[in-house]
Amino acid sequence: MPLLPPPVAPTRHTDPESALAQVQTIYTAQIEHLRDAMQRFVAGEALADRVRAHYPYARLRTETAVPQAVLENAGVSYGFVSGVGSFETTLTRPDLYANYLREQFALLLQNHGAELEIGTSQEPIPVHFSFAENDHIEGNLSPERRWAMRDLFDLPDLSAMDDGIANGTMRRGPGDPQPLSLFTASRTDYSLHRLRHYTGARPEWFQNFVLFTNYQFYIDEFVRLGHEEMARSDSEYVAFVEPGNVVTRRAGLAAEAGDELGVPPPRLPQMPGYHLVRPGHGGITMVNIGVGPANAKNITDHIAVLRPHAWMMLGHCAGLRNSQQLGDYVLAHGYVREDHVLDEELPLWIPIPALAEIQLALEQAVADVTGFKGAELKRIMRTGTVASTDNRNWELLPGNEPQRRFSQSRAVALDMESATIAANGFRFRVPYGTLLCVSDKPLHGEIKLPGMANHFYRERVDQHLRIGMRAIEILRSQGSQRLHSRKLRAFDEVAFQ
Repeated sequence: MPLLPPPVAPTRHTDPESALAQVQTIYTAQIEHLRDAMQRFVAGEALADRVRAHYPYARLRTETAVPQAVLENAGVSYGFVSGVGSFETTLTRPDLYANYLREQFALLLQNHGAELEIGTSQEPIPVHFSFAENDHIEGNLSPERRWAMRDLFDLPDLSAMDDGIANGTMRRGPGDPQPLSLFTASRTDYSLHRLRHYTGARPEWFQNFVLFTNYQFYIDEFVRLGHEEMARSDSEYVAFVEPGNVVTRRAGLAAEAGDELGVPPPRLPQMPGYHLVRPGHGGITMVNIGVGPANAKNITDHIAVLRPHAWMMLGHCAGLRNSQQLGDYVLAHGYVREDHVLDEELPLWIPIPALAEIQLALEQAVADVTGFKGAELKRIMRTGTVASTDNRNWELLPGNEPQRRFSQSRAVALDMESATIAANGFRFRVPYGTLLCVSDKPLHGEIKLPGMANHFYRERVDQHLRIGMRAIEILRSQGSQRLHSRKLRAFDEVAFQ
């Protein structure tokens, strides 16, 4: 018989605050049960039986569909279920997701007029996901004791963490509830732990607007700008966080508990993340994803569980038109997907649309930062199709096959990440955009040379980054609700944003 925490009866709620408080109560009791047992196990105690804890759940039962008038006047594309029945999701980290859950609960209660049920699910919490941020107690175990963990604790079960809900491939059995959220609790916890590993920072630092880049030059400039902001006592940003959870507070602000634990890592993680923190997570996170679609898919698979308001790609590309100049910008309004990393999850017959809110913000940001308007702006920025490939040496393939396909698609630029980031944004309902900068024109004899490249980087990186940050300012000022377009949501969509 498993060792379980004291049972908690399901409760019903008509206000979001009490529902959230109950989720926190259940989650805390379950996590403390696991941590206590694990500490005793590490100390050498022989546990009497298997130890188990479970995630809390939120459930909504509806008898009628949402009135058409509510759908028409909702103002957002989420916050209601698609029909009649029982809808449910498991939940984790109510401390991290408090504001998010509060909004989702409030919309469900407002739109359906039904009660929310909060209880303890049957989904086990893997013991690895119960450790506190700076706990490394499993490292003190002998190989024999680590092996014995399998018999006493639940370990991560990857078969229970797939993306069937997001992919639209989930198959429910008779009587199974329909999902409320794209991600189960264990799938969310898995990604939160992966984010620490890949970016070198706690998920709590991630902001709701994310910039991706494929060059360290952009990160160097972002670090410089981040520290400039921290030197300004009137900055809207309150902290700048670097890998290793190294926190710099804005001038005039005192250090907070935990800041002293930040330590620069001996080497940078695979995809280092940097966070310009604004109250309410309204700041900017920037991640150097490196080169290639595999990295782009990997990091967006995990950041998606944080439900950001937008992510955008700022990077370099090959210009495919002879009329382009080095340093010109390309605003993607379509994508040729030759990256192949999402072919199973998101078949190629699915179009990846441009999102008007992102497009307009990026175009306005280019104008604001460069000072160009109208016809002048069109001379330095082309809106067109971007092709992304998984073959870095596509130019060397025989028969000019890639060139023919790119020409037929009317592509104006080529890179290795943008289509992947946009496609995963579509897949996970995260608003996306792409603004690239032409760094070479291999089809027209202009390849990267050391002197040319260094001059290009000096001239363009600062401006390009400022454009991305200006676009985020524009999007933030318009309000996040406008961003979450119905273009990204299926007709049987989950209720949670």
